[in-house]
Amino acid sequence: MSKDAVNTAAATPRTDAAQVPADAGDAGYSKDLKPRHVNMIAIGGAIGTGLFLGAGGRLHNAGPALAIAYLVCGIFAFFVVKALGELVLYRPSSGSFVSYAREFLGEKGAYVAGWMYFLNWSTTGIADITAIALYTHYWSLFTDIPQWVLALVALAVVLAVNLISVKIFGEMEFWFSIIKVATLVGFMLIGIFLLATQHKVGGQTPGMSVITENGGVFPHGMMPVVLVMQGVIFAYAALELVGVAAGETAEPEKVVPRAVNSIMWRVGLFYVGSVVLLALLLPGSVYSADQSPFVTVLSKIGIPAAGDVMNLVVLTAAMSSLNSGLYSTGRILRSMAMAGSAPKFTARMNRSQVPYGGILLTCAVCVLGVGLNYLVPAQAFEIVLNVASLGIISTWVIIMICHLVFVRRAKAGLVDRPSFRLPGSPVTEITTIVFLLACLGMMWNDPEVGRKTLLLVPLIAAMLVAGWFGIRRRVSATADQELSQLTK
Repeated sequence: MSKDAVNTAAATPRTDAAQVPADAGDAGYSKDLKPRHVNMIAIGGAIGTGLFLGAGGRLHNAGPALAIAYLVCGIFAFFVVKALGELVLYRPSSGSFVSYAREFLGEKGAYVAGWMYFLNWSTTGIADITAIALYTHYWSLFTDIPQWVLALVALAVVLAVNLISVKIFGEMEFWFSIIKVATLVGFMLIGIFLLATQHKVGGQTPGMSVITENGGVFPHGMMPVVLVMQGVIFAYAALELVGVAAGETAEPEKVVPRAVNSIMWRVGLFYVGSVVLLALLLPGSVYSADQSPFVTVLSKIGIPAAGDVMNLVVLTAAMSSLNSGLYSTGRILRSMAMAGSAPKFTARMNRSQVPYGGILLTCAVCVLGVGLNYLVPAQAFEIVLNVASLGIISTWVIIMICHLVFVRRAKAGLVDRPSFRLPGSPVTEITTIVFLLACLGMMWNDPEVGRKTLLLVPLIAAMLVAGWFGIRRRVSATADQELSQLTK
């Protein structure tokens, strides 16, 4: 919708807004997601392969200070979700931050927000199917099956689940999250028991001595901690799913505040608490990027089948991430298609009120990932992971910019802020944006991967500019059509 159309819509009475969706992309959805689904989607977004698998390599590089990195990034991630939560209560939308970018930043803002989010999830989807194939190869039964075949099977299964109905998606995500939370709680209870009883782990007595006798909190200095920040932000990706899911729940005003407020303690308990426990049980040098840190600990104390259990959990986490990615991009692309900034077919919905066009487009990109698994199976995961991080950071920055404009309009009396609010505006938003951009800039200090990723930014920017010139007439025509309907 153009700015003029937005202003016209803002002038219409609230009663009309309640009858006609403010975003055309919100029409036609069911409200089948229950509070327990949304709560577990919030938990699932906060717990994934970034913790179950990625924490091992980061502990090796940064040491116990990784807990500080998780805490700092977790606080800023909470600010982002709190800002999004406030926007959701102002106007729930399945288009989420793309819909808010359209209202507060114009069509160009929505275009950039939507396609960068698509870049994030389509490349994350490639990383997920790669991870699923790698985890499945752990079992001898699947060793002889090519990695690309396993990746294709995983994609087909999750695609089928997403196309059936949103209720099936919510149910699948609910049980995925239950498995992840139960595993973490189980490990933390074992870790606390080992600490309390001073039971030796890998020949060492757990406790503060494990940290003090192996280089302290910063065994390799500050720079490794700085460099892992980008990976830690990736670990928190998907928290914004709460905003998308709110468009398909019957009572967002009750569900969203509860889900958002609980994110902070979950981050503190699951991420920071787990890393602190891991650091107290074994030196950072013992952990590696090739193995889940939880498997490392459990194998050191001789728990049978620890590797099998944790491999199943990280496989679940990857499936959960892929499931969420297809769900969210389907809704985001439909919102964009209704405004003319995405292909028309991505606006299509099936009889179950699922936007299958956008889901299939994301799957098409993931199929390219299957090809990547065929050509360079060893490098596939690392390549797409870093491209995805660009999408995550840009998405979070756009959410905070939208919130800044929203608060400014609220102060001018143009919109009403809900009682559920991000504290400290505008300082909170500006500080978060600076932190996220700083994390992006710090990638330059990593010549192997980070620097190459940053060199993609001009290429992505050029593609976005070219794309905009290709669709701007269609966007303008769609906005004019909406404006004529609003003024009838």
